[in-house]
Amino acid sequence: MTISGRAFDAVLSDLDGVIRFYDMAELEQLETSAGLPRGSTAEIAFAPETDLPLMRGEITKEQWIDSIARGLADRVPMERGRELGTTLAETKFRADDAVVGLLRQVRAAGLPVLLVTNATPWLADDLALLGLTGPAGLFDDVISSADLGITKPDRRIYETAAERAGTAPGRCLFVDDRQENVDAAEALGMTGLLYREPADLRGALTPLL
Repeated sequence: MTISGRAFDAVLSDLDGVIRFYDMAELEQLETSAGLPRGSTAEIAFAPETDLPLMRGEITKEQWIDSIARGLADRVPMERGRELGTTLAETKFRADDAVVGLLRQVRAAGLPVLLVTNATPWLADDLALLGLTGPAGLFDDVISSADLGITKPDRRIYETAAERAGTAPGRCLFVDDRQENVDAAEALGMTGLLYREPADLRGALTPLL
């Protein structure tokens, strides 16, 4: 059902790089002490062959850490690689209060807000740590790649999100920090927002609020 006078009838948001941000200081210190350039662990961890099985819910956290250690094995001992992988997996994170506040305004205005994310199997625990579930929850529904077994930019994850939002893709605003994910949403008729800072989201939501 289209809400009269609204530019969109649902807001679909990514998690990492939009709502959630990480503190990489501890990992960077460990990399330096191991003689590795900063970012080396993440480069291995988020390579498609290492990352996608996790995002599809096909492997556990421990298996992911082991795959990171194997990827670093030509540069550091396996034990040190597992330490780096574990530190990455347990990196502290925070929610951006400005973005959370904007999305809460959307819900207060009567529109559904859905999380659409390439996520680990422990996403529910992470959302609880961020304070985004329970009585003060931020989302009307959570579309997780680990639950569906498919990842963005597969069109099916967007179609599932629109269906659960109860509206047509063309009535959805999709927010993500990766261009390929925004492009896939726009190919289905969604309005895409390539996120860089809260002002981007605030501008896109002006017609709603």
